[in-house]
Amino acid sequence: MSDPRRALEAIGQLPDVEIDIGSAALQLARVDAPDADWLAAERHLSDLARDAVDLARAFAGADVHERAAALAGLLVDSYGYRGDTDTYDDLANANLIRVIERRRGLPVALGVLWLHTTRCAGWRCHGVDFPAHFLIALQETGQQAVLDVFGGGQVLGSKELRALLRRVEGPDAVLRPGLLVPMNTRRVLLRLQNNIMTRRLQAGDIEGGLGCTEDMLLIAPDQAELWRQAGLLNQKLHRVAAAAGSYRRFLELVPKGATADAVRAQLDILKTMLN
Repeated sequence: MSDPRRALEAIGQLPDVEIDIGSAALQLARVDAPDADWLAAERHLSDLARDAVDLARAFAGADVHERAAALAGLLVDSYGYRGDTDTYDDLANANLIRVIERRRGLPVALGVLWLHTTRCAGWRCHGVDFPAHFLIALQETGQQAVLDVFGGGQVLGSKELRALLRRVEGPDAVLRPGLLVPMNTRRVLLRLQNNIMTRRLQAGDIEGGLGCTEDMLLIAPDQAELWRQAGLLNQKLHRVAAAAGSYRRFLELVPKGATADAVRAQLDILKTMLN
């Protein structure tokens, strides 16, 4: 579609299994960087898809570790994708178009490209919402390989996962159930955009943070916490009607609980300002 927000709205109506992760991330990037050459990025995604088909033929019957090495050979060795350790917090690292141009990015942005390529090869793969560091996992007939795409596609065993967790949570952290739970496509895209939203808010750009939140709601219209955040940000910008509307939508999705009670309190305050 010519209008990226209309494309995002259409994606928001799709079942998760029908979302093309590369195309969806491209639309998000177009909104964030409207002057960027998105058509070149789209062509690159097509090139990766063709390369993935070739990989699938060459590695038919290969195990997950052989497939992981093949993917690293393509994305890291051939195309030069790397984690950006020098300018990690640069917003460009979470914009798929800029990541494709620079061949550098955040873990989740690189993960989108790895997931796109892997799925085009017909191989089973999903994102992993590891604490503070996005990973991906390849699966095949009872086998699983967890990969650090930021680190060049390194396969992480228990020792490496424990070391990664301790860098985030401290020296006493231990591996526990739930750390490698699969993420669906929508959650991966939200994690990607959350990096942009968070950095904008940290810079004091409430307007930009709200815009990013609204874009996230286009692809995930039933995410209650995003509606609450939209309410809070609109309230900070003194947009009373918009804040009230966002809070009402949150309460439709989450009618009970402590958070719902707090939202109702804010909504009561806003009602006095609307009357």
